[in-house]
Amino acid sequence: MFDHDDRSQIVLPLVKSFCEKSFKADESVLTSLSLHLGKLCHGLQGLFTQEQHMWFLEFYKKLCRIGLHQENGHNDNQIENMELEKKYSTVRKNCAYNFPAMVVFVGAKNFHIDLYATFFCLCHDPDVPVRYTIALGFCEVCKLLGSNVYLIHKELVALLQDDSLEVVDALLDHLTETLELMTSGGDNSGLDNKLMIVPDLVPALTSAEQRVANSLKWRSHEKLLQKFSCLPHIISSDQIYYRFLHRMFTIILTNNVLPVQKAASRTLCIFLRYNRKQEQRHEIIQKLVEQLGQGKSYWNRQRFLDTCEYIMEFFSKSFFCKYFYLSVLELTGDPVANVRMKVCNMLPKLKSTLKLPADKHLLQQLELCVRKLLCQEKDKDVLAVVKRTVLELDRMEISMDAYQKRFFEKDLLDQEKEREEHLLLEMEQIEKEKQQSEARSSNEKSYERKRRDSKTGSALPKSLPTVISGSSSGTQTVSRESKKSKLIRSQSFSSQAIHPKHGSLEKGTNKSNSVIGVGKNVLLPFVEDSLKIRTGSASASMSFSSATTMSSRGPGNTGDQKTNNSKEVQSRKLSLKNRKQKS
Repeated sequence: MFDHDDRSQIVLPLVKSFCEKSFKADESVLTSLSLHLGKLCHGLQGLFTQEQHMWFLEFYKKLCRIGLHQENGHNDNQIENMELEKKYSTVRKNCAYNFPAMVVFVGAKNFHIDLYATFFCLCHDPDVPVRYTIALGFCEVCKLLGSNVYLIHKELVALLQDDSLEVVDALLDHLTETLELMTSGGDNSGLDNKLMIVPDLVPALTSAEQRVANSLKWRSHEKLLQKFSCLPHIISSDQIYYRFLHRMFTIILTNNVLPVQKAASRTLCIFLRYNRKQEQRHEIIQKLVEQLGQGKSYWNRQRFLDTCEYIMEFFSKSFFCKYFYLSVLELTGDPVANVRMKVCNMLPKLKSTLKLPADKHLLQQLELCVRKLLCQEKDKDVLAVVKRTVLELDRMEISMDAYQKRFFEKDLLDQEKEREEHLLLEMEQIEKEKQQSEARSSNEKSYERKRRDSKTGSALPKSLPTVISGSSSGTQTVSRESKKSKLIRSQSFSSQAIHPKHGSLEKGTNKSNSVIGVGKNVLLPFVEDSLKIRTGSASASMSFSSATTMSSRGPGNTGDQKTNNSKEVQSRKLSLKNRKQKS
């Protein structure tokens, strides 16, 4: 209708002036404007300048907080006028309705800066209709955000934990799609998104289920239990086993509403279908047979038959025949007529799960139970069902391994289910082997680390002296010769105590011996000077110096040192005798 110039020069200024005057006009005008603001912004998006774009965005934010003195979404500071309060609440509700359009107007990249605070305010609005409306459009917002969907996972948790069950119920219609977008979309990997949201999501879902279960809204409870069937694609099987699966058992055993029990039974079968641990699967199957199939209450036994129908739907024929076939046939002798009637209606389905010749013994058990019912059944209604079922069983054909091509189309889905079941077992085995290899490698690494630490600890005191001694080869010789000189000095000190007159000679010889290891050429003039002092004892001193040099050059044996010491003492005694004779 209008070209680009007319829209930018005529329509856009009119819309802006109308928005400016709407606050001064009647509140009904503001209510109507808030309802169509998203369409206006989306339709005129290509005409806005940057300034006009920011003006309309701020105008929308102002409408989202109208009627609240504080911008944190609490309801303790509202306007006293009730009529005006209702109109303002309607304005905020319309803003919540238009929020997806405003996400398109702003863009997903600018959402965190421009609209996240407003979205937080709407999710925590004091009025239930506002929160209900934003919950209805939550999935649409997740789609529009794309890679930035992780920004609003806290708001999803807050809405799941909302006090109003209407708000929780508004999330349930698209909860499966919302959870899948939350845990798989975004620039972050799916694993990162799961690690971010799952710790908060699991408690929120369990608390929401508890609150819905305690209410009288069994339809909401049924819907929530049906939506739980998507959890195997969202969280791990261990989290499902410990947080949700036992809750499903409790609902089946204790809840009095049949649709709720059937929803819990169906979800339980899906949890069992995607459980990856064989031990947990066997435990679940055992509980189903013992607590439901063999339960004291006929109501529980009927729920067991409902569960078996779901198992035939989700699992392969071989799986059902292995774990549940005989337990169902046992109920043909149940004391309650309603249970027997339900089993009789299931007999054609039981026969369709058999494959000959592998299941020939199960077919014989089925035929035996039918004969007993025809002969012993006293209830007229049950007997009528049995006779009708017998005719249907006679017309049925059983798939045989030898003629598998005839039943190829029928068994194709069953073969796919069986293949997936075997794949789960293989995946479990692979995970066990991976865990064992990781544990083995961690043990080897710890052992290697300990061995390395022990090696370094034992090598540390050995390496310290080697580093010190390896710094220079001369220090080793000095230390060895110093030890020898100390030994000779101690011997000379003992001889000084006996002969104190010859102290100067002993000092000179000790000095010469202490420096022999460093260099022989340096010692020669020092020894000659010391020998010139005593001309009278030249022969004795020369014998003494030769003895000391021989002891210093020797290999350091204690026997040689003793002989040298004895020769030295004898030479000193001879020199003393010669001096006495001369005197």
